[in-house]
Amino acid sequence: MPSGEDDLIAKYFKPLATDAGALGLVDDAAVLAATADDLVLTTDAVVEGVHFLPDDPPHTIARKALRVNLSDLAAKGATPAGFLLTLALRSADPAFLEPFAAALGEDAATYRCPLLGGDTVSTPGPLMISVTAFGRVPRGRMVRRDRLRAGDLIVVSGTIGDAALGLDVLQGRLTELTSDHQAFLIGRYRQPQPRSALAVAVRDHAGAAMDVSDGLAGDLAKLCAASGVSATINAAAVPLSAAGRAALGQAGLARLLSGGDDYEILCGVAADAIDSFKAAATAAGVPVTVIGTATEGAAPPQFLDSDQRPIALKRTSFSHF
Repeated sequence: MPSGEDDLIAKYFKPLATDAGALGLVDDAAVLAATADDLVLTTDAVVEGVHFLPDDPPHTIARKALRVNLSDLAAKGATPAGFLLTLALRSADPAFLEPFAAALGEDAATYRCPLLGGDTVSTPGPLMISVTAFGRVPRGRMVRRDRLRAGDLIVVSGTIGDAALGLDVLQGRLTELTSDHQAFLIGRYRQPQPRSALAVAVRDHAGAAMDVSDGLAGDLAKLCAASGVSATINAAAVPLSAAGRAALGQAGLARLLSGGDDYEILCGVAADAIDSFKAAATAAGVPVTVIGTATEGAAPPQFLDSDQRPIALKRTSFSHF
């Protein structure tokens, strides 16, 4: 007789397992077909009260859980191949599972990243969703963190700070905004936009890359430390949305630079490759902005104001501990 877990999987998640290697989710493992490409593996978990709020809609939680992993793959120049899903649930509530599974299936189709398998468990604690995503790159072509070189231009996709401001709106810390700006920022917090369309351009033109998850300032410091270089950033060049600019006076620039949850791509591109990278990004429909330059030395990256004075940041990124 099937268990409650078997019924849950069959009802909500078997329809998402469209890849033949998922074996209809009736086995304890999946098979990812071998190719000449390298496999790129990444995993991220989202936890209630840490990465999303208890009253966030289920469909946004599903999209965030998958998209933060797709963001990692894009920054490595990888094309999605599939994912594993682990759910820790307090109950098998259809009011949560139906919209969650529907949104997850839509994103799996949109990003061509099918469900391959996973696990469901019960928990008395907060809801937790863990995704392990697989991607493919041509042999030896994954874009690493430790290849940034002095003289490379520091480039970031999209706009920075929106998601942190969206959390501030939801938690009542940011109120002096129009309803349209509030809705935009909340959307950026709840539903990241992974730059999957930029993956090939990153692979072809960037020397080093990572996604911005914990905050631009802190993640840039990680990129530089991995490569043994520093960087100088023109703070005025950091791309902000209209809503971000409207909130700047109340929130402060430091909040946007260090708040996290941007899920944009941060990369280093050689000066002689920047025009072709920008052209490829435009063709992919993803805006990119040069914000500074990698420099010699091991000092932490500096963000400079319009008078070329360093901006003091008390905190550079989100940290779990």
